[in-house]
Amino acid sequence: MRDRSSVHRPQYLRVAGAVAIAAGVLVMPGCEQPPAAPAQQASLSVVVRPGPTTWFAGPNGHASGLDHDLLTRFARERGLVLKVAFADDGESILESVANGEAQIGAGGLFGRDRPKVRGSASVAQASNGHANANGAPAQPAAVSWTSGYDAAEPVLIYNVDGYKPKRWDDLKDATVAYPAHTGIDPLLAAARLAHPRIRFEPVDVVSSDVLIARVSEGAIDYAIVPSRDASAARNIHLDFDVAFPAGARGDFAWAVASGEKSLRDALDAFIARLRGDGTLARLADRYNAAPDEVERVDAGVFQDRIRQLLPQWRRTFVEAQAQSGIEWRLLAAVAYQESQWDPQATSETGVRGFMQLTADTARGLGVADRLDPRSSAIGAARYIADLKSKLPARIAEPDRTWFALAAFNIGIGHLEDARILAQRHKLNPDLWSDVRKMLPLLADPKYYLAAKNGYARGGMPVAFVGRVRGYYDILLRTQSAQPPLLQASLALR
Repeated sequence: MRDRSSVHRPQYLRVAGAVAIAAGVLVMPGCEQPPAAPAQQASLSVVVRPGPTTWFAGPNGHASGLDHDLLTRFARERGLVLKVAFADDGESILESVANGEAQIGAGGLFGRDRPKVRGSASVAQASNGHANANGAPAQPAAVSWTSGYDAAEPVLIYNVDGYKPKRWDDLKDATVAYPAHTGIDPLLAAARLAHPRIRFEPVDVVSSDVLIARVSEGAIDYAIVPSRDASAARNIHLDFDVAFPAGARGDFAWAVASGEKSLRDALDAFIARLRGDGTLARLADRYNAAPDEVERVDAGVFQDRIRQLLPQWRRTFVEAQAQSGIEWRLLAAVAYQESQWDPQATSETGVRGFMQLTADTARGLGVADRLDPRSSAIGAARYIADLKSKLPARIAEPDRTWFALAAFNIGIGHLEDARILAQRHKLNPDLWSDVRKMLPLLADPKYYLAAKNGYARGGMPVAFVGRVRGYYDILLRTQSAQPPLLQASLALR
């Protein structure tokens, strides 16, 4: 089993305290505060469970996540100040909403089929299908649920150094943990009824990621978590894997105080509108990459090299960020994919150095010595920034970045051919998830003979982007964003 003495604490778990959002701008603790909103401006209070797909510190330290993006957009559209507090577990969220301390509860909560959940005094029992502590039926509660805005299925995970179960019958007399008070119980009801010898144990955790870490570390044998959380963690926690689906697919929703019917209706209308115009799907795709889209990279070796090699190159990447605007952790991920951070790397095709630039590309970028890591990193960063600038303005992030990386690997002309193919196949040419399906077709004469730029090994940029995304995700989860003041000082050099 691997040495875990230096396991990094995920960045999203470093978020603490309460924050406020005015016109969609997040105010994080320790950051310069923008001017206070007018006292008469209405506010919207939210309590949320942070997590790697819900609400976390993303590139440049700005808050990201599906719940963040949706609720920030909702507040901005209505001119509201979004006041956010973070909860340690699902029970705290439900209690805060039921008690009127927050109007919305968010962060990886499965919505209930019934219109209301039980009262704050018995939220724990209600969400697990139990009676109150005194044995009396739980009382009705003041919490209702919006319509679903995303979906996932619960999956059973196990430690890869232990026994991999193939079905529920393999788990007789075993204990299986799952995140309590997140609405996952109804999705497991059939399994619990059919397998009474399995001990299903609800655990209060700030995020499913905590349970995944415990399984990966060997502290517990099995756990059930949402599939999207397992996908997000597979390059972070290296000693767990998915055994099998554990229940029916469920919808994530927001808890709303039952006295806020107009708010719930407005949220439902908001979700319906974004679903109808495709915005919801695009935002969900941003954080819920398909399992085959981002490879499970050699994350163990990479994390070792983060500790051993990255410190000597970090300043180089930060300087490249300051001169190009391309986030330093993304540049580090590209460099690792290209050279494993070896400034002397040379391929059989003649590309050389830290960023594996061709002679023609280096010449065009003014890079005199491809084996100079500083020049190589700054040149590649400027090239990626230039590629991004050449893409249509309507292409939003993060797709804009993935397209630029694909063009960095294969050329912007071949990327454009793939985007045209996507359009012809009635796919969205502005979404990486659609265009990546078309790129491999550029190696098929049925398609490349009609393409403006001809034949291309279109599978290469798909693999390239997937691996860079895998490394980038690890860096986002383990390395902090660069302080703006340091960026400014480097830019003045």
